Amino acid sequence: MTPDAKPKLFGLMAEFASVDALFAATRRARQAGYREMDAYTPYAVEGLAEELGEGKTRVPVVVLIGGLVGAGAGFLMQYWSMAVDYPFNAGGRPLNSWPAFIPIAFEMMILVASISAFLSMLFMNDLPRPHHPLFNVPQFARASQDRFFLCIEATDPKFDAERTLEFLSAAESHLGIVEVPMDPPAAPRETSIEQTHVAVMS
Repeated sequence: MTPDAKPKLFGLMAEFASVDALFAATRRARQAGYREMDAYTPYAVEGLAEELGEGKTRVPVVVLIGGLVGAGAGFLMQYWSMAVDYPFNAGGRPLNSWPAFIPIAFEMMILVASISAFLSMLFMNDLPRPHHPLFNVPQFARASQDRFFLCIEATDPKFDAERTLEFLSAAESHLGIVEVPMDPPAAPRETSIEQTHVAVMS
């Protein structure tokens, strides 16, 4: 990208000093038709996800499926080893002694369900993600301290840089609107002492 080229935008972000102002701006943006947006706060805020229009998470469904698969796999593993692969008649007990299979099947259910919850959480949150475009904005460091942010992303069908900027600027009690570049700012070009000396001499 050339120095004069305009960086690609991730979105526009408004900064607020209170959670009430963030709530009002989020509700207003939702009513205006914006859907691809997110809010960032220093602590969990009850009701904010509903204002953003977030649906129910699919993690419980994945955990349920993982638990059923784990329990079934644990039961079938024991049945195969004790009734099919190496049947052993001990005291006339049935080869398929299912009550004895329950503890291991239960442990397998918990194991696979836990792994499913962890992996699905990472996948649905696009993690791991060492860098996020919001990290390119210095003000965003206060999102973990005492500031509240609302970011309308450029992927929103209604997003227009000028109109969205006007819309966010009309929000009450905002402390500023900043552009969020997709890529980190380019590092300043270093010039060695030798190059500077040659330039001066020429």
